[in-house]
Amino acid sequence: MSKLLNKWREKMTKEIKNPETIALHGGEYRSDPATTAVAVPIYRTTSYQFKDTGTAANLFALKEFGNIYTRIMNPTNDVLEKRVAALEGGLACVSVGSGQAASTFAITNCCQAGDNFISSTDLYGGTVNLFTHTLKKLGIEVRYADPTDPKNFEKQIDEKTRCIYAETLPNPYLRVFPIKEVSDIGRKHNIPLIMDNTAAPVICKPIEHGAAVVIHSLTKFIGGHGTVIGGCLVDGGNFDWTADPKRQPLFNEPDPSYGGAVWGKVVPELTGANVAYAVRARVVLLRDLGSALAPDNAFGIIQGMETVALRMKQHCSNAQKVVDFLTKHKNVERVIYPNIHKGEVGDRAKRYFKGGNGGLVGVEVKGGVEAGKKFIESLKMFYHVANIGDARSLAIHPATTTHSQLTSEELLAAGVTPGYVRLSIGIEHPDDILADLDQALKASGGAKLKAVS
Repeated sequence: MSKLLNKWREKMTKEIKNPETIALHGGEYRSDPATTAVAVPIYRTTSYQFKDTGTAANLFALKEFGNIYTRIMNPTNDVLEKRVAALEGGLACVSVGSGQAASTFAITNCCQAGDNFISSTDLYGGTVNLFTHTLKKLGIEVRYADPTDPKNFEKQIDEKTRCIYAETLPNPYLRVFPIKEVSDIGRKHNIPLIMDNTAAPVICKPIEHGAAVVIHSLTKFIGGHGTVIGGCLVDGGNFDWTADPKRQPLFNEPDPSYGGAVWGKVVPELTGANVAYAVRARVVLLRDLGSALAPDNAFGIIQGMETVALRMKQHCSNAQKVVDFLTKHKNVERVIYPNIHKGEVGDRAKRYFKGGNGGLVGVEVKGGVEAGKKFIESLKMFYHVANIGDARSLAIHPATTTHSQLTSEELLAAGVTPGYVRLSIGIEHPDDILADLDQALKASGGAKLKAVS
């Protein structure tokens, strides 16, 4: 009976494609082998008992895989990682302490001092700061390309370019990235595309369109409740890291910290899978930099992930109602949302998104900065916080908060104007969301009149 059950589980894990089911059953876990508990246990342990000295030696030498130390892996985290990998259609996933750590690992897993990478200009402000200043101090150069024309990325490539980085649905522009177009360009030069899919889980699958790696701030939509911070990297398993050894030296040159292991060769031999990127991120970067996700946080994210597909439907549905409402409001200057962009940018939303256009909405309130401030301060149900993807509705003024470290030129390049307000639409009843926005917009109109007088 148990053999039949195991075969059914294996078949189910491989064949289920629907995100609602993957979020609950993906990643092999059915119950705790020690207690048969259905809920994923929180393994609050730093260390793991080795069977014998030979097993311990093999684990440290990467001759076999298993638990060594929770800085590198943990059974609670393992369940989360397998489910996120299944949700994104990837082969392996590595969880880390935050989305910002995921962005850092994504680049430093490919690049070292003297290398460069190309990034879309449409980015979260904290990522711009990381790329422009912190990575520069480590000797890694970022080259920015405007995604309006995918050819801009090819113009920046040279022999030291190791990867391309972009966000699926960047805020504040909220213009969908040309995933396949840029991926095709990168693959011509054996350069992987890394996509931050934080704002579009479930509704977009970048790996299906050619991305080699997908990252998430699990803090946002996947976690979904504003309670824990985490991040992850998903290895699509679809990129050949050994095709051009000079282009990807970190995967083709001996690593002295592991007895001269060549990651692009040893990982497929050991695992039977093309997951060199994920394994190197785990056993080199997590080992050395220590940005581990606490198992308690992994547990919290697992709880949120169980409903992410359902929540995304409500986020998207509510956001569309908000867009329809705001575009007709007399106190609104402009609304930004993926499916109301014109031309090619708008077509990308239709091409890459299924089931909605996300929960983020940009709005410029008539009356400039003062009216925008009054609008935010007049919101009663919306929270004024630095987060997105929460079950609750949220609002913030990026120019003075999330993007405040940027110069005026960088702000405009990122699409952050002085009066821009970012809304993250929650899963409350849409009537209540619209009522709160309406009363706040009316109050902002009063602020405008006062400023004029």
